[in-house]
Amino acid sequence: MTRTTFSPVRQIFLVFMLAICTLSLSGCGTMDNMFSSWPFSSNADEEVFEQAEALAVTGMDEYNQGNYAEALRAFEEILDRYPFSPQALLAELKAADCHFYRNEYLEAKTLYKEFEERHPTNEAIPYVMFQTGMCDFSRSDRIDRDVSGARDSIQSFSRLLRAYPDSPYSREARARIQAAKEFLVNHEYFVAVFYVRTKQFEQSKHRLKYILARYPNSSIIPKAKSLLARLEAGDPPRWGLSKWLPNIKMPGWIYFDPSDKDIRPEDTSPERPVIPKHPDKK
Repeated sequence: MTRTTFSPVRQIFLVFMLAICTLSLSGCGTMDNMFSSWPFSSNADEEVFEQAEALAVTGMDEYNQGNYAEALRAFEEILDRYPFSPQALLAELKAADCHFYRNEYLEAKTLYKEFEERHPTNEAIPYVMFQTGMCDFSRSDRIDRDVSGARDSIQSFSRLLRAYPDSPYSREARARIQAAKEFLVNHEYFVAVFYVRTKQFEQSKHRLKYILARYPNSSIIPKAKSLLARLEAGDPPRWGLSKWLPNIKMPGWIYFDPSDKDIRPEDTSPERPVIPKHPDKK
C-alpha cells in the first residue's frame, strides 16, 4: 500500500485540527486550545509519528461513524504502543467517550477520572467533569431499582458547577441535577406506596412527611399530600394502588428550568433515610 508522506509541519497541523474540530462533545461547549500543550518536537521520530497519526485518523473516522468498538481499538493501540506521542492525549479522552457511547458507564467514568487526574489544567476538564456526571446519570434506570446513579450524578454535576459555574455545560448540569432529584423523590414516594401496600402505615406516613418537608416543589407533592391525608384519616387505600404510583423512569431533564444557579446543601448531602434495595423485598 502506498503511504502519503506529509511534512512535519503539515502533520502537526492535521493532528491539531483533528483534535480540535472532530471531537464530538455533549452540550454546546468548545474545547479550543485544549491540546495547546502538546510537546511537539522537530526531532520526533517520523515513522512513530506517522503510525500514531494513522491510528488517530482511523479512530476518529470510526468514532464519527458510530463504530465505537473499532474506534476504541485504535485509541487503545495508540496508548499501548505510543503513550508519549502527541496523539496519546486525544486517545485518552476519546477512549473514555467510546466506552460512554457503548453504555459502559463505569469504565468510562474511570477513564474520565484518570484523565482529570493526569491533566488537571487541561481545557477539556469542564467537559470531562460533565461526562463524569453523565456516566452516573445514564446508569439511572427505574425508581424500583438501584438509584445510586442519580445520587452520584447530583454530586458529580454539583462539583462541576462549583469548579466551573459558567462553563458551557452548566445549564444542562443544573437541569440534570433537578431531574435526578425528581427521580429520587419519586423513589422515596414509591417506597411510601410500597409501605401502604404492605400495611406498614406508620412507615409510609414517616416517608411522606419527609418528602413534603424536603422536596416541597416536587411534582409528586400533590399525590404525597393526598396519600398522607388518607393515612392520617385512618382511610388508607385498600385497592387500586397503581393509580398512586409515580413515574418509574428518569424524568426528561429538558423540562427542568436550569436558571437557578444556587447549589443547595441537599444537592450533595449524603444524609438520607435508609431505603430498601428493592421495595418488593422486606
